[in-house]
This record gives sequence, C-alpha cells and structure tokens, in this order.
Amino acid sequence: MMKILVAGIWMSATMLASGYGTTQYIASQKRIGDANEPTFVGLDYETVKPVNVPMLFEGTLQGYVVAKLVFTADSDVLRRLPVPPHPFLVDEAFRRLYSDDTLDFTNLERYDLDAFTKYLKDRTNARIGQMVVHDVLVEEFNYFNKDDVITH
Repeated sequence: MMKILVAGIWMSATMLASGYGTTQYIASQKRIGDANEPTFVGLDYETVKPVNVPMLFEGTLQGYVVAKLVFTADSDVLRRLPVPPHPFLVDEAFRRLYSDDTLDFTNLERYDLDAFTKYLKDRTNARIGQMVVHDVLVEEFNYFNKDDVITH
C-alpha cells in the first residue's frame, strides 16, 4: 500500500515539474523571438468593392479590367476615422488603372502589381492624411472582353 502511495506522489510531482518546465521554456522562447519579425496583431483585413475599369482603345470600348482588393489597417485607427478609407482606395485604383499607359489589358500578367499596390497605399494614406493603410493586397485582377460581359 505504501509503495503505491509513494509511486502516485512521485508521478504527480514529476508531471507537475515537467508541466512547469515546459511552460517556462515556451515563455522564454517567446521573449527571445526576433525583434525584426513583423507583427500582425491588431490589424484588420478589409475588403473593398471590386473596381471595374472600362478599357478604351482608339475611342472604342474593348472590355473591362476588374480588380478585387484587400487592405490591412490597424483596427483602432479604423474605428477612430470619421470616414472609412474604402472609397479612397477604390477611387485611387480606378484612376490609376484608367490612366495608366503601361497597362496592356490583353496581357495582364506583365503588369507591375507591386508598384500598383504601393502606389495605392501611398496615395490613399496621403488623401486621408495619416498612416491608415499598411498594405494593399490583390485578391483578383482580371480582364473581361466586352463581348463576354452580359448586358441587360
């Protein structure tokens, strides 16, 4: 009986010690983490309405470029803004795509999306007057020929 009691106490003490040691080890690893590592705590991913841009060539409608965008922003900053950044981002995307002479709508895979998203982030933040948009992500970027679009 005494052996069983001692074995039970020994197993309980060993289990408690290993649990405590594990939590201490994990906590120390979190403190040691890379200081340059980006943190995404408090960031919201906000989807904007699709941007539909008519593509004209020699005065004739050829089709539409459709871009679905997502941006990241600090949730606290978003709540404090008097006007949401969504319409500014959509407006900047439309203006950029409509007036960009380098955009070959028949060959979209060659379009510089990095420069496009950086431009959108910088221009949207400039119009709002503070750093709100941290990053702009492209969810979809497509071209639809005018013949493929169903009109009613």
